[in-house]
Amino acid sequence: MSNKEKYQDIFIKSLSMDKSKFNTDIKYNEIPEWDSIGHMTLMAGLEEGFGITMETDDIVDFSSFKKGNEILKKYKVQI
Repeated sequence: MSNKEKYQDIFIKSLSMDKSKFNTDIKYNEIPEWDSIGHMTLMAGLEEGFGITMETDDIVDFSSFKKGNEILKKYKVQI
């Protein structure tokens, strides 16, 4: 599985969302599944899935799927 596929899979599973609702323009609080609880579940899933530990500022700044790509690059995860 590529990092891109893994990234999308973690999003879908962590947010318990229907795969058909997923798109790369998804943003925090735009869908009911991505609320504060969903956000922390997603962050934990990403940390576990990619074997990283994100800084608090990055967790707060993680506001969209696309922004997440930028943040993950900081941790040497290429999507």
